[in-house]
Amino acid sequence: TCCLFFTPHGCLCRGVTNSVDGRRKTASAVFLRLVAAKRSEMEDFMTDYEGLIRQAMKARENAYAPYSNFYVGAALLTNFEKDGKPLIYTGCNIENSAFSPTNCAERTAFFKAVSEGCRAFKAIAIVGGGQGAPASYTMPCGVCRQVMMEFCNPETFEIVAAISESDYQVYKLKELLPEAFGAL
Repeated sequence: TCCLFFTPHGCLCRGVTNSVDGRRKTASAVFLRLVAAKRSEMEDFMTDYEGLIRQAMKARENAYAPYSNFYVGAALLTNFEKDGKPLIYTGCNIENSAFSPTNCAERTAFFKAVSEGCRAFKAIAIVGGGQGAPASYTMPCGVCRQVMMEFCNPETFEIVAAISESDYQVYKLKELLPEAFGAL
């Protein structure tokens, strides 16, 4: 059985418990205390990513990609709330026959947010692939990473590359754009 837990340093980890000789292998008392102390934090963590991924998947439906046939959706989580809910901006990729005017889903979401006065962000979920269900993780291109660097703290901003709500990878911006330069 797969389970998630936080280390004493606050890092989220995956662990596995299994049966040996018909008896369940149990976690240590320290592990159990960590899980109990962080249970609500874990649930919030999972819910936030799953909801963000869901919105990126919905945004992907609006992608205009007649040249590459690669459809991308992004959902950008801000540091703000509206009506008691997290404020999220979505975007999709929009291609153009001249290619250079093409805009990625990530930049579409960022530009929508910035154009409405929002400049503080927590995370972005990205879902992409050919027609049908995504089959691999889609990472932001270099230009999108540089736009993220302009507005986000590379130490804390999270990039969620997802195939589905339950299959995703999380990176800090500093991992995907090392030795970067930017406004912050």
